[in-house]
Amino acid sequence: MKKKGISILGSTGTLGRATLDVVRRHPERFRVVSLSCGRNTSLLLKQIEEFKPRYVAVLSERLAAGLKEKLSGMKGAPEVGCGRSGLKRAVSVRGVDVVAVCVVGAEGFLPTLEAIKRGRTIALANKETLVVGGSLVMKEVRKNRVRIIPVDSEHSAIHQLLRGEKKRAVKRLILTASGGPFFRTPLKKLKSVTVEDALNHPVWNMGRRITIDSATLMNKGFEVIEARWLFGMKEDKISVCIHPQGIVHSMVEFVDGSILSHMGHSDMRIPIAYALGYPERIESGVEQYQPEGTRIEFFPVDKKKYPCLELAYESLRLGGSAPAVLNAADEVAVDMFLKGMIKFTEIPIIIEKTLSGHLPWRLNSAEDVLEADRWGRTKAMEVAKGL
Repeated sequence: MKKKGISILGSTGTLGRATLDVVRRHPERFRVVSLSCGRNTSLLLKQIEEFKPRYVAVLSERLAAGLKEKLSGMKGAPEVGCGRSGLKRAVSVRGVDVVAVCVVGAEGFLPTLEAIKRGRTIALANKETLVVGGSLVMKEVRKNRVRIIPVDSEHSAIHQLLRGEKKRAVKRLILTASGGPFFRTPLKKLKSVTVEDALNHPVWNMGRRITIDSATLMNKGFEVIEARWLFGMKEDKISVCIHPQGIVHSMVEFVDGSILSHMGHSDMRIPIAYALGYPERIESGVEQYQPEGTRIEFFPVDKKKYPCLELAYESLRLGGSAPAVLNAADEVAVDMFLKGMIKFTEIPIIIEKTLSGHLPWRLNSAEDVLEADRWGRTKAMEVAKGL
C-alpha cells in the first residue's frame, strides 16, 4: 500500500492534534510530510521528533529562528519557514497528497487555494476558507479536479449521507447545533455572561474563537455558508435546528419525505479518519457507542437569542464579498469579547453594523477576498469604538 503524504496546517491545535492521533494509529497508511503551527513551537518540536516531517512552518521569523536553533544538530531536521509564505510552502512540498487544513480563521484561505492549485486532496476543517472565498475556491476545485472532504462533523455527516444519491433527490440539508452554553439561558441574562461562561461548551472541546462562535451560533451560520458551496445547495434549502445532545451531527431530507441522519460520539477523530481514509473507512480510536438510554431532542432556533445565524444567511443573500466581511467582523468582535473589551451581546451588534455598511463587490481574485477581509476588520473596529 502506497502511503499518503499528509500536510497538517495547525498541527498544535485541537484539530491538528486529533489529526496526528489518527495518523499515529495508521503508520502503514500515512506519513507526515509537513506541519505548521502558530506560536506553540515547544509542542511542534515534539511532533517533529515523533513524525519527522520534511518541512515545518511557524508564525514569525523570530519563532522560526528559535526553532532552527533548537533543531540544530538533529539528524534529518526539517526545513523551517514562516508566515503566509511558510503555509503556502507547507502544502507545496514534494510528496504531499492530502492537506489537512486545521488552522482557524481567514488565514486558511490562501494556503488552501494554493493546495488546490497544486492538485492536493483537501481535508477541510477550516470553514472560513469557503466562507470568505467559496466561489473562487470551488472554481479552482473544478478546474484542477480536486476533491474536498469536509472535516466539520456536520458537513462530514452530510457528505456521508449523500454518497450515492442524486442532487435532485435532496429536498434540504438540516444542520444540527448544540445551542452552546446559553441554550437554556434567558435572553435578558446574556448581557452579563462572562468569557468563562461562554467558553464552557456543553458538548465539544474546541478552541476559544470557535467556542464563542458556537455560543452565538455564528459558527452554525458559517457552516450554512460552507454547506452552500460544498454541496451546491441554495441557502433556502439549508436549515438549522437545536439538538442539545450533540449525537445527531446532521440530517438530509429527501423529496420522498425520508430523512436520513448521521449519529455518533462527539469526537472529531471520526470525521478526520473519514477524510484521511476516504473512500475507505479506517479505525479512528473512538470507543464503541452505546445508544441505550440516549435522549434525542430537537428545537427551533430562537432568532432573538441567536441573531448571528440570520446575519450569516443575509450575507449569503447579499453575495460577493459580504460573507468575507461577515467573517472579518466576527473575528474582530470575538477577539474583543475574549479580551473583555465588549459585552457578549455586543458581538452581533458589531457584525450587523459592519455588514449593513458594506456594499458587496464580486470576487474575481484572491486579492478581492483579502481586500474584503481588510475592509471588514477596519469597519468593525470603527463600529466597536462607537458603541
